[in-house]
Amino acid sequence: MTLFSLIVALLIEQLRPLSVARFVQTPLKALARFLEDRFNDGEARHGAVAWWVAILTICFASALIHFVLYHLHPALAVLFNIGVLYLTMGFRQVSHFFTDIQLALQMGELPRARQLIGEWRGRSHDESSSSEVARLAIEEALVAAHRNVFGVIFWFILLPGPSGALLYRLARFLDDEWSGARGPDFGEFGRFAQKAFAVLDWIPVRLSAAAFSIVGDFEDGVYCWRAQANQWTDKASGILLASGGGALGVRLGMPIRESGEVVERPEMGIGDDADAHFMQSTIGLVWRTLVLVFLVLALLSVAKMGW
Repeated sequence: MTLFSLIVALLIEQLRPLSVARFVQTPLKALARFLEDRFNDGEARHGAVAWWVAILTICFASALIHFVLYHLHPALAVLFNIGVLYLTMGFRQVSHFFTDIQLALQMGELPRARQLIGEWRGRSHDESSSSEVARLAIEEALVAAHRNVFGVIFWFILLPGPSGALLYRLARFLDDEWSGARGPDFGEFGRFAQKAFAVLDWIPVRLSAAAFSIVGDFEDGVYCWRAQANQWTDKASGILLASGGGALGVRLGMPIRESGEVVERPEMGIGDDADAHFMQSTIGLVWRTLVLVFLVLALLSVAKMGW
């Protein structure tokens, strides 16, 4: 049932991409504002209370609904799983940026590629070279593939029903929404959300990095992971970029021109400079990783049946 739900949800998402802004971001932003209005006094402990209220309410409700539907008919529970997975994970949520950037670079339309990567990252890249644009797109794709797919899959498998998928997606959203917020009224309210997501993502991010290395260049992937990941400001992203860059044989990180300034960043990965060709290789790496995940799940299902 787990593997079937995942495959069907991804197939539906490929055929009919979800409007994330309308069906996911808008309701979650409303929830985040509701909790802020009632709990935020600038202290971390009240941020923790707000986080637990959101997480426990939604995850418990989803587990209860799944339990009731399963006892009515297992097929209803499967449909519920598929619906929640459709809302919480998927490649297509950001892949349009990646595909359009790749096409623009292949057509020699660098200004268009700069505009797209700027929209994707929320920063200006009007002075970036084609290699920088490709490098940034690959970086965003590797992190997004983990957070939109592989991290969700891990928690979906671990917890009953779709509550794990909701836990991961909501924890990630609250981290993005609260941990980066600034201002005298916000204070330390988002600190717990940041720490909580780091804990939830600790195992999944390392499993994704290991999978990148397995389906790519294993030796270089593991070497870059061990030698470079700690140099990145965000340790989790550093693990993904180092292992992904090593597995692909491409150099990521390094200084970039952003919003009119040069931003110094450590080198991640090893090999050649990024270009549209490596963007295509990135797509292949992500899909091979997904196939590996499904293969492992299938083997576990067969082993469980044998027991």
